[in-house]
Amino acid sequence: MALRKVLFGDTSRIFSHDWAQAHFRFREPHSDLAYALEADKGGTRAILMAVQGNIIKYLLFVRNTEYTHLERLCKISQKEQGEALAAALADSLWAAGEGREATVCLISAATHFVPTTDYKADNFTERIQLFNFFEKAAAQKFIFDHINCFKSEGSKGLILFLYSLLFSRTLERYPERGPRLQALLQVVLAGSACPSHRCEGGSPHSPLGRGLRWVVLPAYLSCPFHPQVGSVLKTPKFPIWLCSINGMHGVLFSTNRLLLSDWKMEHVFHLYFYNGQRGQTRTAHLTVDTHSHHWEEGRCEDTSSPGKRSPSLEMAIRTRWPGASVSWNGTDPFF
Repeated sequence: MALRKVLFGDTSRIFSHDWAQAHFRFREPHSDLAYALEADKGGTRAILMAVQGNIIKYLLFVRNTEYTHLERLCKISQKEQGEALAAALADSLWAAGEGREATVCLISAATHFVPTTDYKADNFTERIQLFNFFEKAAAQKFIFDHINCFKSEGSKGLILFLYSLLFSRTLERYPERGPRLQALLQVVLAGSACPSHRCEGGSPHSPLGRGLRWVVLPAYLSCPFHPQVGSVLKTPKFPIWLCSINGMHGVLFSTNRLLLSDWKMEHVFHLYFYNGQRGQTRTAHLTVDTHSHHWEEGRCEDTSSPGKRSPSLEMAIRTRWPGASVSWNGTDPFF
C-alpha cells in the first residue's frame, strides 16, 4: 500500500502497459552495439538510459579486459552483458542504500498481500519478495544469478528495478504523491532524490561520486546554456552524461577517462552517443575541436534562419565546451 502511494499518490492506480512490458534487453552480443540497451519511448527510456550510463561506466572503466576504447563495449558476450547489467543495477541500489545495504525485489509464485477494496491488483506487486543485502558484492552476485528476472520478456524487469530502488532507499524517505521522473533518475544516478539539478550527488557513498548526472540540455541555438545546469553537473568523475534533448534521453560519453582531468585532452577529442532507439545501428562518433573558430566561417550568412540552426546535440555539447566545432564523421546528425 505504501509503495503504491509513493509511486502514484493512491492505491487504485497501476503501471501503464508500456511500463509493465519494459525490461532490460540488450542488442546483439559481439556487435557494434553489444553494450547497448534497447529502449522504447516515454518514461521507461529515461530510466533505461540512466542504467545504460552505469553499464558504460562498468564496461569502460571498472572491469578488467585486454580490450581498449570502444572494443571494451562491443566485444562482449551474452554472459558479459548480464554481468554488466548486474553491476549497473547493484551500483544504483547500493548508492540508494547509502553504501550500507541494498534490497532486491523479485516476483514469487505465492501471493503475499490480499488486496483491499481500494487497492487495484496487478498480479505482480502482490507477489513481490524482498531480499536484503549488507555487502554490495553479495547483492551484485544475487542479481546476476537472477538476471533473467530483469532481462526476460514478461519479467516486469524495469518495475522490479524501480521497486528495488525505492525499498533500498526506504519508502519513508519519499513523500506520498510519488517521486517524479527527475527524482527517480537522480536516485538511479546518485542514490538520492535531490530536488535540484544542482544536487552535489546525494549520498557520499554513491558509486558515481560526483559523477554521472542528469543534465537537461538545450535544444536550440537561442538557448545555449540551461540556467539550471551547474558546472558541477557537466564535470563528472567519469566522462558520461545522461542527456535529455528535445525530450529524448540518450547517453553521451568518452572512452578517455582523463578527458575531464587533463585540460590538454580537451583540445581535440572524441565523444560517442547512443539514444536507445532501435533505428540506431552503431554508436554515433563525434569529434570535438575546442580550438576551431568555426563561427568565423561564413560569418556573413544569416544564422538567424531556422535552417542554420545547429543540431540539438551539438548545442548540448557546447554547453560544456562553448564554441567547439563538432564533426559527425559521416553520421547523419541526430535531433
